[in-house]
Amino acid sequence: MRLTVIGTGYLGAVHAACMADIGHDVLGVDVDTEKIDALAEGRPPFYEPGLDEVLTRALASGRLRFTTSLREAAAHGEVHFVCVGTPQQPGSRAADLRYVDAVVDGLAPHLTADCLIVGKSTVPVGTAARLADRVARLAPAGVRAEVAWNPEFLREGFAVEDTLRPDRLVVGATGREADAALRRVYAPMIAAGVPYIGTDPNTAELVKVAANSFLATKISFINAMAEVCDAAGADVVTLADALGHDSRIGRRFLNAGLGFGGGCLPKDIRAFTARAQELGVGSAVAFLDQVDEINERQRTRTVALARRLAGGDLTGRRVAVLGATFKPDSDDVRDSPALAVAAALHREGAEVRVHDPEGTANAHLAHPELRYGTDLMGVCQGAELVLHLTEWGQYRALDPVKLARAVREPLLVDARNALAHEEWRAAGWTVEALGRPSPTGPTDPDRPHDRLRTTIASPAATPDRTTALA
Repeated sequence: MRLTVIGTGYLGAVHAACMADIGHDVLGVDVDTEKIDALAEGRPPFYEPGLDEVLTRALASGRLRFTTSLREAAAHGEVHFVCVGTPQQPGSRAADLRYVDAVVDGLAPHLTADCLIVGKSTVPVGTAARLADRVARLAPAGVRAEVAWNPEFLREGFAVEDTLRPDRLVVGATGREADAALRRVYAPMIAAGVPYIGTDPNTAELVKVAANSFLATKISFINAMAEVCDAAGADVVTLADALGHDSRIGRRFLNAGLGFGGGCLPKDIRAFTARAQELGVGSAVAFLDQVDEINERQRTRTVALARRLAGGDLTGRRVAVLGATFKPDSDDVRDSPALAVAAALHREGAEVRVHDPEGTANAHLAHPELRYGTDLMGVCQGAELVLHLTEWGQYRALDPVKLARAVREPLLVDARNALAHEEWRAAGWTVEALGRPSPTGPTDPDRPHDRLRTTIASPAATPDRTTALA
């Protein structure tokens, strides 16, 4: 089929490449000329495992090309996928739909034949119906363009896999022809046994925001339990393991730590509450405000824990931060808890040095006041405190004995509860984490830390401060 994918950011670039890879004739569209040129040359404008291979293969097949022209898109497509961003409105919790509206306003007047416009962006319920009216007003006389909604469920770091082998396909359409067209688009997935859930557009729109809200709630629940564990002297990891054995609950995403971030969950739950208020049912999802609050509080609690471990004052302390992206296997720093903590430490007077395998460039754009390094050991040289903030595999593989020789003081905050604490302690480290019993006393982050500061006598105690720093 002839498809267009309008918006070639994270969602659109992956969708365009994968749709071409399964055999469709795809035209990717974006207003950003630089991004279009990069994609046309086989260079993804962001880091996503596996995308470069799929993009290269799709371009070589001749089934994928890119343009900045909506007129060209209108002439090409039988099905038009809308994949633009829906960020949070400035000064509001609601979603900003200006980019979605701009696609419809730019595409509809140029349509020359009947077609299907399919939204994949995350939007407030009722958006498809509103856009259908907009298309009907703007499309040329005699041209019929239906609007359907097909939400995405991509996980950054697994986006290619989630597109080619999704766990479900949800399609909200008002007519049989639209449903049939999307069944043809996704024929290989359906043939492979992927569940296809056909419904109305309102339900399809709600599926996405409801899924994100449930996930956010599960994450904030276990982080709330971590606070209780800190007060009670209990272990949140053992608690989560015990809860996870209950098949009604499950262990996935029940990991206490720094909380969620990124370009989806935080803004999506806020937009959901805003839309519920507009519909007069705000009280039904009022709990999401608490979910959001708990998530934000994990950042301040992590800073407080770092301050306590540093002896109550971070001023002038050299701090190594491991991780800047909101999750591993991504270069995305949007609403990153890790970067928010690093910036907060800097504001408290710490000398913060940040390492991340893929997100350094984006992190530097967002927080140029921080120092960044590409060499992990160089970033940690002479550190008086190390914070593990993003769960990259290379951080879990660190040798705590080797790292202890590089730092000035072996103090670690494992904000992701992902490292082998006993191994680190055996190597001489003092390890603290939210929701975990502390060998130095209660783990309430606001409790003054009475540990005597010590300095490891080693050549690394007085390092060259410019080592491997950008």
